[in-house]
Amino acid sequence: MKLSYEDYMVSLLRPLGAYDLGSGTINRGELAAYGRELDLADRELEDTAREMNLTTAKDFGLERVEALLPYRPVCVTEDQRRAALAALLRISGDSFTPQAINDTLRGCGLNARAEEGELPGYVKIYFPDVAGIPEGFEQLRAIIEEILPSHVDITYVFWYNTWAMVADRHPTFGDAGETGLSWYGLAIENDGHLADIW
Repeated sequence: MKLSYEDYMVSLLRPLGAYDLGSGTINRGELAAYGRELDLADRELEDTAREMNLTTAKDFGLERVEALLPYRPVCVTEDQRRAALAALLRISGDSFTPQAINDTLRGCGLNARAEEGELPGYVKIYFPDVAGIPEGFEQLRAIIEEILPSHVDITYVFWYNTWAMVADRHPTFGDAGETGLSWYGLAIENDGHLADIW
């Protein structure tokens, strides 16, 4: 356990024998006052050191890094937020290979995947785990278009369940009806394995 600054100063001065350091004495009261302020300063320095490092930041450190960027990453947890900011800060002039783009998209917490198009300068963006148009698509689109170079033409590719996929999960109309899903709900139902098709 870490010593308080009061205890630390008492342990330094006690061997000198020149001070009365017992509880309730004037000397001890003075050391207690100094110790409280030094403890506060120490906590502030620890907080600042934590927030200055992107891998440990939790509060104002993340906010200050986000203020440098044109938008906030799409994240839920602190770990996702840190990973997204690190991915965005890695973007440089040579960050536009498909692998680097996908690393950045993943780091930003985006459930998206980029592939080169058939023609040069074209990119296809898939949302492999989400059937239909993803929730918050306009925000996702703004972030993706900020990450990708402006000269690249982007095609967004959405998918829906085929009748065969629905039939595999619900062999009869009765089975499908028991789910309580609408036709659209069945069309976008995800069984968790659809990411493998990309």
